Amino acid sequence: DLGDRGDYRAVARQYWGGQVRVVAIPLSGVQETIWALVAAQAGVAAVGLLLAGVAGALIVRATLRPLHRVAATATRVTELPLDRGEVALAVRVPTADTDGRTEVGQVGAALNRMLGHVADALSARQASETRVRQFVADASHELRTPLAAIRGYAEVARRGRDEVPPDVAHALRRVESESTRMTSLVDDLLLLARLDTGRPLAVEPVDLTALLVDAVSDAHVAGPEHRWQLELPDVAIRVPGDAARLHQVVANLLTNARVHTPPGSTVTTTLAVDAASAVLTVADDGPGVPVELQPEMFERFARGDSSRSRAHGSTGLGLAIVAAVVEAHHGTVEVQSRPGRTVFTVRLPNPTADA
Repeated sequence: DLGDRGDYRAVARQYWGGQVRVVAIPLSGVQETIWALVAAQAGVAAVGLLLAGVAGALIVRATLRPLHRVAATATRVTELPLDRGEVALAVRVPTADTDGRTEVGQVGAALNRMLGHVADALSARQASETRVRQFVADASHELRTPLAAIRGYAEVARRGRDEVPPDVAHALRRVESESTRMTSLVDDLLLLARLDTGRPLAVEPVDLTALLVDAVSDAHVAGPEHRWQLELPDVAIRVPGDAARLHQVVANLLTNARVHTPPGSTVTTTLAVDAASAVLTVADDGPGVPVELQPEMFERFARGDSSRSRAHGSTGLGLAIVAAVVEAHHGTVEVQSRPGRTVFTVRLPNPTADA
């Protein structure tokens, strides 16, 4: 090490006479060469790793392309409405991706077999639902006549010329009451069966403002112990639909609020318009609906432990009819409930406003 002059490699030789000759060469060139070699090797290694990574990615991608197609098939199946109605499950993995000699082909073939079983099960379910709906429709239609006869004969017997004993009169009144209740249940079942079959509803301009006024007036007469409030816009709101069925929707929501809230509760009905829908809400300040029951509120014959009680005469079909009629009008219905406030929100498309 010669300080500022750098490192040298030296060789010393002793000659005759005691002389020593030293020969030295600088190491700076050697070090530069070594670093250049190291840099070149690092660059070559980096390029080699990059090329190997790119080649590996391309090979893996090409190898997994059939698996991507299998996953795409499964994704398309998940997007199908399999929960209700007739389902044509025609989605399958391509034949090229069902080669049993490869692992991906085995997965594709297994998925196709599973989809075949699911399609068979869905077809069987649809056939069973169709038979049940047809049976309900036929039975409901056939039951209306004998129920009317029972109610009529009971009323005639109770109001006949001959005086009937009090216990018999009470029994006849109970027969009339229960036949009326059963007739209402049969009518609800028949309506649901007709909606299930996709039978089209009447389509004409329906004045929701006037409809709400009539429905709230009827509810006030049926439940004078409640406080009924109505909030309407300054203009008349109309939507295309079936006036009788939409009146039934509002009446069922108001009846639901009246039956399942204590006397003195306030029920507020509101009508408004947003960007593309007429928004109808029915809110009450009753005890609310338990969270675990809210997802099932629009199911048929759904009942809570206390709020849905037969003692109130509830059939469990009111909210199911609301959901079915609103869906037939291409609208939506939802509920938000907590202790002290329950709000049903109905949205109906294509509203128009008249001054």
